[in-house]
Amino acid sequence: MKYSSKEKHTQLIKQKAKALGFEYCGISKAEKLSEEEAKLESWLSKGFHGKMAYLENYFELRLDPSKLVPGAKSVISLLYNYYPEQESQVHSEYNIAKYAYGKDYHFVLKDKLKEFLSYLQEEIGEINGRVFVDSAPVMERQWAVKSGLGWIGKNTLLINKNQGSFFFLAEMIIDLELNYDGPIKDYCGTCIRCLDACPTDAFVNAGVLDASKCISYLTIELKDAIPQEFKGKYENWVFGCDICQDVCPWNRFSMSHNEPAFEKTKGVKAVIDEGWVEFSEEVFRKIFKDSPIKRTKYRGLQRNIDFINKKPC
Repeated sequence: MKYSSKEKHTQLIKQKAKALGFEYCGISKAEKLSEEEAKLESWLSKGFHGKMAYLENYFELRLDPSKLVPGAKSVISLLYNYYPEQESQVHSEYNIAKYAYGKDYHFVLKDKLKEFLSYLQEEIGEINGRVFVDSAPVMERQWAVKSGLGWIGKNTLLINKNQGSFFFLAEMIIDLELNYDGPIKDYCGTCIRCLDACPTDAFVNAGVLDASKCISYLTIELKDAIPQEFKGKYENWVFGCDICQDVCPWNRFSMSHNEPAFEKTKGVKAVIDEGWVEFSEEVFRKIFKDSPIKRTKYRGLQRNIDFINKKPC
């Protein structure tokens, strides 16, 4: 049987994705996300993005991949598992979102994606493309849906039918035409566990998040004092939050990752396993140097801990 160049290239891409450790790879046609334009505009106009002003920027780039990569023909969506082997934080004094246990995923995945693109250029020839890991105006969940990797759940996260939602999303936009995958159906059904479980009532409706009320936003993105209205509603989250994922029935299929870089760092162990000890800013910078937790900075993490301990912050 003879295969077309599109089929050969598509097969090559999916094989390489698997070799690099990506559990799932889907491909969709690079075209404007016209159906998302009104949704995004409405969400921003209602102020649901809180003080994340950067989300108002590059509106057209978020919708049209050809503005990021001229001549773009394909968007390759990838999922990389980060679910930990052992979940010790359930009985911990302080909780940290699972995605932040290990080394900053931006570094880990960016290196893999650069290798991926270089490999394709060597094997196929001149390809114009860019790689993205949550660091550019790319609507990654929407592209993952278009490529059949899952559906967007009522908690606004991408859910994969085989392994749940504990994945990092990454993309490659390239000017190579490929065979395209299609979307799958939504399997949330009538379940609203994620909506009911949110302690700060951050979900306006199913699939609509008021990020300004989300614990992840409040502990990471917000740089000001945490509003007093959230006192006593935090449980014990000091960086991010996994509540709406932990209660999702699809995450009973989550499997532990095989990425050494995502094992708990010394800093995370100090917070989760040993309880927070008030160490200096210098020590903070050292133990969280390559961690996502450095984003909140020393004062931010201390503020979050003081807030759940009901201390002034």
